[in-house]
Amino acid sequence: MTPQLIQSMKLMELPLADLREKIAEELEKNPALETLEDKTLLSLDAVYKTRREEYDYFEASSDSGFLRSGRGDEISDERRQFIEGALSYSETLQDHLLWQLRLQTPDNELRAVCEKLIQNIDNDGFNIEPPESLFSKTENVTSTLLKNALWIVRQLDPPGCCTSDYREALSTQADIMYSNEAAEIKSLIPFLAELEHGKLQAVARKLGIKEIPALFEKLKSLSPFPGRLWDSGGAGKTRFVVPDIQILRKNGEFSIVLNDEEIPVLGIQPFFIKQAGKSSNKAERDFIRENLKEARWFIQSINRRNHTLLRVTRAILEFQRSFFMNGPKYLSPLTLKDIAAELKIHETTVSRAANGKYMQTEWGIFEIRHFFSNSIRGSGSSGSRYSQEGVKEMIRELIRAESKQQERQRLSDQDIVKQLAKHGVILSRRTVAKYRNQLDLGSSYRR
Repeated sequence: MTPQLIQSMKLMELPLADLREKIAEELEKNPALETLEDKTLLSLDAVYKTRREEYDYFEASSDSGFLRSGRGDEISDERRQFIEGALSYSETLQDHLLWQLRLQTPDNELRAVCEKLIQNIDNDGFNIEPPESLFSKTENVTSTLLKNALWIVRQLDPPGCCTSDYREALSTQADIMYSNEAAEIKSLIPFLAELEHGKLQAVARKLGIKEIPALFEKLKSLSPFPGRLWDSGGAGKTRFVVPDIQILRKNGEFSIVLNDEEIPVLGIQPFFIKQAGKSSNKAERDFIRENLKEARWFIQSINRRNHTLLRVTRAILEFQRSFFMNGPKYLSPLTLKDIAAELKIHETTVSRAANGKYMQTEWGIFEIRHFFSNSIRGSGSSGSRYSQEGVKEMIRELIRAESKQQERQRLSDQDIVKQLAKHGVILSRRTVAKYRNQLDLGSSYRR
């Protein structure tokens, strides 16, 4: 394979974020390339102006939804809402706790100790270092002062932070939220494994306590990782997905929109084109021609990537029309080979086009590979219409419906097998358990 063909294949599999980096790298390397337009570099004022032009259309029409008492008020309100929506600040767990601490009234010495304890908390709400090791002897932090500071921080929202592990977190929350029954609830913590598997009677015999079910319900209301109630994954670590393509439905018809606003429009430098035939210096002429060749091939490769992505998406839309019409549980079995045969291209090309890219639908944003799912065994001649992902969605819906039921009516894996069989989906209990674990849904005892 030629270097150009290898480059084209690599561009084919790049998602938007990586493609932008590659384009920036190529622009810096090849002087024959230039950016004709890049909408991602527009200022807020320029974007706002474009949006204003769209609103002007509605103001000139009979759509009363866009009429206000005064044009000046509309401009200021809409501009303010746009700016507020464009700018955001991510508050960390530590920021949240420090803000609450400022509303408390401890003296300066106690406040300083509390602040240092809060800065020592990870995203789960646990101490990064033992609290005692945070203070030197010269700081004169007594055990009583440290104990008082720990109790203040642990009572802040979410309660139970500033603890060493999940056991201490549960124990602390029991003291805060169920002070009258804290001792009984805390006695259950060493038996979490048995309780998780429903061995309530065995635990009751060991502890000599009859009210185990009621105490267990209160224990389950506590959080073993209190920090996650505020910050799941850590502020600043949120991964934003930019869809490469969007499927819209209007009046029962679907349209496919390529997200080309994230990709700069590239062109060839006019100066290089003029100089290609004028230069008398062979080395200079070869340099210009080589860069022009590379620039044209790079632009063609991006166009080929976008064209292939559109073709693959159009084929997925035809194969998975029931999904786009009715929702995730109607996902049909589909393989790379099916799309490749439809488009008369190689399977690896389909794989590269789908790799790491996302599609926005009215049912949410999905990785394109989500639409490729193997079939499972079903009853009768229609069994092959069930895909693994579609069945997983059916299992998810069955478990979600439990929220309206009593605790004793939680569906076991065998119950789910029976429910699926009513819809013609024949699965073993072990397969249901595997799919449930892949969905990160606990067993009936855990739930």
